[in-house]
Amino acid sequence: MMRLAAFQRVVSQYADIADFLVVYIEEAHPSDGWVSSDAPHQIPKHRCLEDRLRAAALMLTEVPGSKVVVDNMDNSSNAAYGAYFERLYIVRDETVVYQGGRGPEEYRISELKTWLIHSNLFCFHGCMKFRLES
Repeated sequence: MMRLAAFQRVVSQYADIADFLVVYIEEAHPSDGWVSSDAPHQIPKHRCLEDRLRAAALMLTEVPGSKVVVDNMDNSSNAAYGAYFERLYIVRDETVVYQGGRGPEEYRISELKTWLIHSNLFCFHGCMKFRLES
């Protein structure tokens, strides 16, 4: 839950320069499987897309300011991006420009924040330079 709270802070802080999207994949700690003691909701393993949609609706309440979409039941987004359990990406102009490590061990919200800060400074200085030369 601490990582989710840190993500929520980044979403609030950088909403003016970035759009945030959560892709809800299969449940990492289902209530009928490997249960997490700090899970805010008891969510069983998804047996169908409707189960996953219900769980994603709960996630939406946890990350206001972010859009939430769901992976299909074949978990193709999860497989393509190596997201299980959690992973951070930054996509700019349809290109992955930042790929964080796999969570939970390599999940670094601080790296995401640093990238957003530097990207924003670069854009700000680049825009200022462009405006001065125009």
